[in-house]
Amino acid sequence: MKVRAAAVFGLNEPWKTIDLEIDDPHPGEVKVKMAFAGMCHSDEHIRTGDISQPAEVLPFFGVDSMFPLIGGHEGSGIVEEVGEGVTGFAVGDKVAVSFVPSCGRCEPCASGRQYLCDMSAGTLAGPSFDGTWRHHIDGKNANRMAQLGTFSEYIVVSEHSLVKIEPWQDLRAAALISCGISTGFGSVVDRGEVKPGEVVAVIGCGGVGSGAIQGARIGGARAVVAIDTKQSKVDRAMKIGATHGATSVLDAAFNILPDLTFGRQCDLVILTPGVLTGDLIEQARSITAKGGRIVATAIAPWNQQQIDLNLFSLAMFNQALLGTVFGSQNPRFQIPNLLRLYEKGLLDIDSVVTNEYSIEEVQKGYDDLESGVNVRGVVRFD
Repeated sequence: MKVRAAAVFGLNEPWKTIDLEIDDPHPGEVKVKMAFAGMCHSDEHIRTGDISQPAEVLPFFGVDSMFPLIGGHEGSGIVEEVGEGVTGFAVGDKVAVSFVPSCGRCEPCASGRQYLCDMSAGTLAGPSFDGTWRHHIDGKNANRMAQLGTFSEYIVVSEHSLVKIEPWQDLRAAALISCGISTGFGSVVDRGEVKPGEVVAVIGCGGVGSGAIQGARIGGARAVVAIDTKQSKVDRAMKIGATHGATSVLDAAFNILPDLTFGRQCDLVILTPGVLTGDLIEQARSITAKGGRIVATAIAPWNQQQIDLNLFSLAMFNQALLGTVFGSQNPRFQIPNLLRLYEKGLLDIDSVVTNEYSIEEVQKGYDDLESGVNVRGVVRFD
């Protein structure tokens, strides 16, 4: 089947919209007609090399290059066809994708930590989970972001990478909840374990940060400090739950937190910038209270091994530095859960969507993200 999709063909090359061929679903797979695809910054990390793997690692994925790669790992759509043995989905079902697959059988899944499913090891590049390829560009096999590739009119994916949603639920909201909003929300509520009355700072107020800000609000924080170098993103954060805003950690430290926290600093600091660099760790720790938590949510370059951190203060102030993937929550629970909050008007998704684009405009969408125009762009499929 021939479809239109957006792909990248090399490091720092632009997104190009092309024709490609996709095969029918194999056993355990599902074909989905896409409705929406969120334009998360993580896809840009592949293009810029932050998470593109070096040559010596690529054989692990069964490839000799990360490219060409079909982008997109947020999205939603309608089931078009199911492969042999698939019982959890039927033609016509509404679904959200999950960049973290959930097999339900590995040790992390069996112990309730589906966000750490062992199947995730093969999601950056390489063939489908059965070892064969389903997507082809000019007769050559094509990688897919997170084994999804949602920047495509149709996708063929493992049933473990889909979450069924209710017939009446909103597909655009589901697309954003499928990654960014869930990750940010869970970073505060699940990994950060926010408590009512705490003060939370969110550094980076894009799509993931927007989920974190609302997680803090819904979780009962008495104050939420939004920090972003773009004033427009701070202004938008103030509309969805932030109580205070600043364009730098230094500004927040000197002009907001002393009076707000009586000198205690923040109970919880969430790091959701576009790119997580080592210098931001100490900045976050410097505004963290004694006994407070820092959650590193954003993606850092794969080879980032050095960070700025005052170890004496981290230890003597009993602070915790935590990592997270998908907000340390299970996709099959979190996506329906947040959709219900959206339906009740408690979770604002519509304000997070800055612009919609066609499949021909993916590069423009990421240019808008880079320039600060977008909090989150969305590809709308007709």
